[in-house]
Amino acid sequence: LAMGQNHTYNKFILLGITDRPFAQIPLFGLFLLIYIVTLVGNSGIMVLVWTDPRLHTPVYFFLTHLSFTDACCSTVVTPKMLADLLLENKTISFTGCVTQFYGFAFFATAACYLLAVMAYDRYVAICNPPLYVMIISQQVRTQLVAASYLIGFLSAVIYTGSTFGGSFCGPNLIDLFFCNTGPVLKLACSDTYSKEMVIFVFFVINVVGTKVIILLSYSYILSTVLRKRSAQSSSRAFRTCASHLTSVSLFCGTSFFMYLQPSFSHTSLDKVVSVFYTLVTPTLNPLIYSKGHSCEMQEKDFKLQST
Repeated sequence: LAMGQNHTYNKFILLGITDRPFAQIPLFGLFLLIYIVTLVGNSGIMVLVWTDPRLHTPVYFFLTHLSFTDACCSTVVTPKMLADLLLENKTISFTGCVTQFYGFAFFATAACYLLAVMAYDRYVAICNPPLYVMIISQQVRTQLVAASYLIGFLSAVIYTGSTFGGSFCGPNLIDLFFCNTGPVLKLACSDTYSKEMVIFVFFVINVVGTKVIILLSYSYILSTVLRKRSAQSSSRAFRTCASHLTSVSLFCGTSFFMYLQPSFSHTSLDKVVSVFYTLVTPTLNPLIYSKGHSCEMQEKDFKLQST
C-alpha cells in the first residue's frame, strides 16, 4: 500500500463504528446477538431443507442458497467488527482488506440475483402454474443458482480491481468497520472518477437490474392474485409479497446510499447505513422468506383451481 513517495504500508486501520469506550461493550453485545441470530436462522433453514424431503422444492432450494449467502455476507464482516470493539489494535492487513472486500462483494451480489431468481420462481408458480414444472426444472434451477454465483464472482473481481487497483496516499485510516469502496477510494493518490464510474455501472446492472426483475415479478403476482382469488387469500398474498419487497428495499436502499454517491461525500451516517445491509438484512431474510410462504399457498390453490 503506497503512502506518499518514501513510505510503504501493508495494513489499514479500521476506525470502527464508534471511538467512545462506553458504547463499545453494549454495541458488542447487540451485534453479537444479531450475528448469532443470523447464523442460527440461516443455518437452521439450510439444515431443515436438506433433511426434510417435503421441502425439496424449487422455492426452498433457492431459499437455501439465499441463506448461505446471507450467512457468508455476515461472517465476512461481523467477526472482525466484533473483535475491533474489544481490542485496541484495529488493524487489518492489505491482503485481509482485499479478501474481506472481495468476499462481501461476491456474496452480496450473488444474493441480489438469488432474490431476483426467487421472485421469478414465484411469478411462474402463481401466474403460469401449468408450465411451472417444465420452466423451473431441476436443471434450470441449478443453472440459475450457478449463474448467480458466477455473476457474483465476476462482479466482485471488477469491484475489487477498481477499488484497490492503484496507489494510496495519506493516513491509512478507513473510516468504517470494514473495507468498503468509498472509504478505501478516499485514500487513493490519483483521480478516482473512472474507477467510480466502473463501479457505478456494474452496481446499476447488478442491483438496479435485479430489483426491476423483482418489482415486475411481484407486480404480476399481485395482479394475478387480485383477479383470481378471494379477498382473504388476496390479502394474505399481498402481506407476504409486501414483506418480501420490504426486505429487498431495505438491502437495495441502503446499498444505493452507499454506492451511488461520490467517495468524497461519504459521512459518518455511512456507518449506520452499513450496519443495516451487513448485519440486519441477513438476519431478516430467513425470517421473512420462510414465514408462511403465503405466496406458495396461493400457488397450490391456483393449481387446484386449474385442475
